[in-house]
Formats: sequence, structure tokens, C-alpha cells
Amino acid sequence: MAALRSETGQLELGGKDLASLAADETVGTPTYVYDLGAIAQGARALREAFEGAPHLVAYAVKANSAGPIVRALREAGCGADVVSGGELGLALACGVSPEEILFSGVAKLDREIDAAVAAGPLGIGAIQVESIEELPRVAARARVAGRRARISLRLNPAASLESLSTHSHIATGHDDAKFGIPKDDLPAALAVVASFPELALTGLSSHIGSQFTSTNAYVDAARTLFELVAALRPSHGKDLRFVDSGGGFGVDYGDGCPVAPSDFVRQVRAVQRSLRLDDLALYVEPGRALVAPHGVLLASVIQHKLTPQGSIVAARQRWLMIDAGMNDLLRPALYQARHRIVSVRAEAEASQSVPWRVVGPVCESSDDFGVHELPLEPPRVVAVLDAGAYGYTMASRYNGRPMPAEVFVRDGQVVASRARDGESVWVADREAFPP
Repeated sequence: MAALRSETGQLELGGKDLASLAADETVGTPTYVYDLGAIAQGARALREAFEGAPHLVAYAVKANSAGPIVRALREAGCGADVVSGGELGLALACGVSPEEILFSGVAKLDREIDAAVAAGPLGIGAIQVESIEELPRVAARARVAGRRARISLRLNPAASLESLSTHSHIATGHDDAKFGIPKDDLPAALAVVASFPELALTGLSSHIGSQFTSTNAYVDAARTLFELVAALRPSHGKDLRFVDSGGGFGVDYGDGCPVAPSDFVRQVRAVQRSLRLDDLALYVEPGRALVAPHGVLLASVIQHKLTPQGSIVAARQRWLMIDAGMNDLLRPALYQARHRIVSVRAEAEASQSVPWRVVGPVCESSDDFGVHELPLEPPRVVAVLDAGAYGYTMASRYNGRPMPAEVFVRDGQVVASRARDGESVWVADREAFPP
């Protein structure tokens, strides 16, 4: 959790007082606030876990595609993992080298493949092919462009859903998932690759899911991948440049997370060394782990409701209605995810606490952020913590509601911002959000 209490007890993020931001008429709520300095620091710490070995930290742009964040991570030495032509264009506009971009996804459009093949002198680092049927499509687009497309094969290690220990909506490495080439089909895939001179196989990859709070399933999947790579060395040793063990490193949303992103890397590196594959670069694709802890969603309390009507203390149910809804933060409605919610003001936080059910204004029963211990006297502004990933990127205008604002801070200063829909731009920073 990156939001901290100052010496006076006020909630701060990146040295910026969140109560003052919410009270600023040019900011208001609902608003996402992100700490760019902490995001970059986390990326540098993760890179140190490779201990100088060849590697690429390819930030999964889908977690948060804000320009200032992508640029901060690029400046910290990260590449990008993208899943659409829009994300590819964003990464390039933010200065990410085409060599350090991976393009994943099961249903890439022809024009998206064209953009990947055309980027830079040699195209992007790798188009991650997720089915045998995709291979001739990529070859055809490369032929039209007069180029050779660099590809990697994303393999599905067929892990059991139970072993993945994560929500079924974010588990991707099991038999029933739409992602990846079944590992048993690898020989057939290699035969198809060999039939197209327009394809250059440069790596093998896997990505089994997200929000892992234990390294076990991740390392097991990586071992399967490395064993396949080792078996290929005699025939494809000159071609393979990297192995990509994917992302999915978990964060602490309040129930604890005993492992850090660096733990995943160190354990995977140990497997890599044991199979004598140190000459290959190791790629990883973290998203959530780099940004989730360093973002909050500020929301104002609109009103409260007691059932039955009476005193707050005696009420069987206490509802707290806030101005942020499931259109602003979809995860609780979509995944039954839970985010901690706290008051931003010290005086409110210090008072007696009682359980409040925090809900939003959207006309859906699932617009519900759960029960949280909050001050007996309802606070005026709350912060939804650990909201830096899959918040704004999954937001919508459902119920005719505007998209939330975004504020980016570093060392106590606002360095970039994006205004709420339909409102005047209150900080001019057009370059922060390239098309």
C-alpha cells in the first residue's frame, strides 16, 4: 500500500496530501491519483533481481495505459507488453523502443499485425503467436510488407485450474483457456513456422494468470517452459533469443501477499540456471505489481442511509453512498475483488469506527465495494486503495457518467493530469497523453 499517513495523520500519496486534492475545485472527485516516483522505483527494484543477467521487463500496458506511467516505466528501463494496436501506438509514442515491445493477444487484427511488423527497422521485438492458425496470417502480412516478422510462441502449459489459485476470470494457463498453443502442439507449430521464410522464431513464452500470492504455480509453469526450450536447443539453438515466463505477480489488497515480484524472478532464474539456459534473455510481463499499490481512487461521500432508520450505532445496516461507482472501478463487480477503503482525513480516521457498506451511484446491485470499518461520523472523502491497476483502463461511461479524472504526482508535486469528461482541462499537459 503506497498511500501513507503523514505525521499529522493525513493520507498522502507520493508526498501529496489527498484531502487537499479532493478539496481543490479544479480536481474534485472521483479522481485517480498515482505516484510516478514509486512506480519507477518498483520497476528498478524488479530489474535488480535479474542481477545483471540479460532480461526485459515488459510492462503489461493493459494494467494502466496512462502516458505518464508508460513513460515513467520506460525511463526506468522497461519495455512494453501490448495487446492491441492502440497500446502499440501508445508505447511507441511514449518512447518505448520497438525492440522492447511484445504484442500478445488471441485475435490480432491484420492492421495491428501490419503495425507491429512495420515498427522500427526490424519490427517489434516479437509478435506473441497464440495459435497455430495465427502463424500463416502473420507470415502473409510480413510478406506484404517485405519483411521478416519476429515471433515467439505462447504456450499453454495446461496447468490445472485448482493449482493456479486465482480467480477463474484471470487464470489463463489451463486447458479450457482461450490463450496459447497447447504444449503438445509445439512440434506442429514449429513445423508451420519452418514452412514460412517470413517468420523468425526468437522465443517461447507462457503466461498462466494473474494475482498470484505464491510462486509455486508460476515457477512450475516456467519449469515446463524451460524444459521445452532445452529440448529445442539442438534444432533451434541459433534462433531462440529469449524465454518469457509472463507476469501475474500478486499484490497485497489487504489479505496479505508474502512474496514480492523479485521473488518470482529469482526463483525462475534458478530454474533457468539449472537447465543451463543462461545465454538466453529472461523476459517477464508485470502489470498490476508495478502500478496497483501506487494508485488510489478518491471519492466523496454523497450521503448515508440507515436501516432501520435511527441512530448510526443501533442500525442493522449502514450504507455509505460515494460518488465513485462500478463504471469508475469495475474490479469489485467483475471479479468480486476487494479494495481497502479509508478516510483521507486524520480527524475522521481517529474517531470511533463502525462497519459501513460502501456503494456507488450506478443503478446496479453489483455497484458495491463491500463492508469497511470507517468512522462513526461519516467521512466526507474516502480513498479506495491499491487502485492503480485495472481501474481507469476498465472504466466506462455507463449510466451516462463521465470518466474519472487522473492526477499524477512525484515528490509531492502534480506533474500531469487528465480532466474528467465534459469538464474544462484544468492542467494543460497534452503531451502527457499521446494519441
